[in-house]
Amino acid sequence: MDDKITSFTSFGGCSAKLGAALLDKALCDLKQPDYPNLLVAYQSSDDCGVYKLNDELAMVQTIDFFPPVCEDPYLFGQITAANALSDIYAMGAKPLTAVSVLCFPEGKLDDSYLRKMMQGALSKLIEAETALVGGHSINDATVKFGFSVNGVVNPNSFWTNNGSKGDELLIITKPIGIGLVSNAVRAQVASKEEAEEVFKVMTTLNRKASEVLRNFEVRACTDITGFSLLGHLCEMAQTDGDVTLVLDYKRVPIIGNAKKYAQEDLTSAQTYKNINDRGKFVGNLDILSIEEQRLFFDPQTSGPLVASVAKSEADEALKALRSEGVDAHIIGYTEKGKKGLRII
Repeated sequence: MDDKITSFTSFGGCSAKLGAALLDKALCDLKQPDYPNLLVAYQSSDDCGVYKLNDELAMVQTIDFFPPVCEDPYLFGQITAANALSDIYAMGAKPLTAVSVLCFPEGKLDDSYLRKMMQGALSKLIEAETALVGGHSINDATVKFGFSVNGVVNPNSFWTNNGSKGDELLIITKPIGIGLVSNAVRAQVASKEEAEEVFKVMTTLNRKASEVLRNFEVRACTDITGFSLLGHLCEMAQTDGDVTLVLDYKRVPIIGNAKKYAQEDLTSAQTYKNINDRGKFVGNLDILSIEEQRLFFDPQTSGPLVASVAKSEADEALKALRSEGVDAHIIGYTEKGKKGLRII
């Protein structure tokens, strides 16, 4: 496909971002050519980039990797694959291929750790019908593992995270509190049952949720990961129109004893960074106690999708999700008005 360069696009200033991450800072005010077929790029803080190949097909691309979140290498591999795939599902797309990204302390960790990690990841890629086509590795001081995933979608019907128009209901597809319970597992204060529950949530693909939601009018969608539920809702609130996202925080499903662990401050540094960077963008934040703020700003790994579904179809979508075993809940709504996010 001929993709002629017509002009240049700036990535914009760091101050325009919701809590500038490292890559935000690196790209500050840099310019790249304006590619007409590049439908979704870095500027929108979306889950993936989208590049139009023809009138019926677009390529969707993402990457994600991180250090181990559990001691079991097989389980860690499953979580990394599920997490990377989730970005593709959040765009309403179908993943096709994956390339592994690996940092590994060769000579310090046994090769069996690496093999089990890859076996776990491959099990989830197979479940997602996504082909592992290779990867790149380097010898490093600590393990870091993940995937670049490529998928496809119709260029006229993919989802973005900021397409809400108002008069929609917000549906979440997994409970939150994953980070808090994971911290409790590492601190050896969580029960075996809690550990099994949180690992089951993290290794559950968002594939079924995405496939079901494709049958309904989804106007915006994202997956909840490191920036937390409130942090990613802040991104969803950056709509093209004047739309307010309203979160009914008491309706949000919470995993296990996450509330208890928030009270005990079993949080990560990222939680407080999320509060500092994005709390100022949340209306009525002061109705939450500090413990509740730790919970709703808790970074998630392989977390839920949140979809903004036309109100006329939301109840039916919820029933369809639950009938397929998805732990879905309505947690709020959108309305015409001042652009932003508000808690009730």
